[in-house]
Amino acid sequence: MAYESKSMKEAVSGNPYVGRGIVIGKSESGKKAVFAYFIMGRSENSRNRVFTEIGDELRTEPYDESKVQDPSLIIYSPVRVVGKNVIVTNGDQTDTIAEHLQKGMCFRHALSTREFEPDYPNLTPRISGILQFDGGFKYSMSILKSADEKGSACNRFTFDYEPIDGVGHFIHTYVTDGNPLPTFAGEPERVAIPDDLNTFAEEIWNNLDENNKISLYCRSYDLETGKQERVLYNKFTR
Repeated sequence: MAYESKSMKEAVSGNPYVGRGIVIGKSESGKKAVFAYFIMGRSENSRNRVFTEIGDELRTEPYDESKVQDPSLIIYSPVRVVGKNVIVTNGDQTDTIAEHLQKGMCFRHALSTREFEPDYPNLTPRISGILQFDGGFKYSMSILKSADEKGSACNRFTFDYEPIDGVGHFIHTYVTDGNPLPTFAGEPERVAIPDDLNTFAEEIWNNLDENNKISLYCRSYDLETGKQERVLYNKFTR
């Protein structure tokens, strides 16, 4: 049914490689805005990462700096905060969105200046989300993906949501494992978000593929008080 929500277990369990993923939505009680971001990796370079919190923002950093091969697509800020906006992405387009917001421009306009990653033959899509708390709570998600297998053009899709209690939307970079990796297709998946952030985080982390999962970060905002809760998992710890 179109209005049914999968659990995150149903959304990721048994899938060896969904790549990077963003979930945004509202808790079951309707009292909290929630987001999650996770990364997976197949290569040694991609797996050599941890999430590090810096204030309200999040960074990917090398687990072992001596093993870094190419930092350009793996080291970035997945989470940044600009005013009453929280940005969540899978690349340095986080900075592009932040810069545009600071100049009074919007999420969609910022992403019109970017395209998919230049990692042929995968041409990994850039996925992005924004939580907006100005006059209430709403959120948007975006995917920038190659129009063909050659990377000759970029297709840009943006999805705007009015939050519903207990409902989130899940967008990820790949359908599953493959060579080249098959790009995510269609609308973000409708998923269930419970009230307890730890329960939500555990459900995601415990059902991501054990060999390929690397890091997960979840955060919630109490919509009345603004109080935050945070959960961070790293496969590798320093």
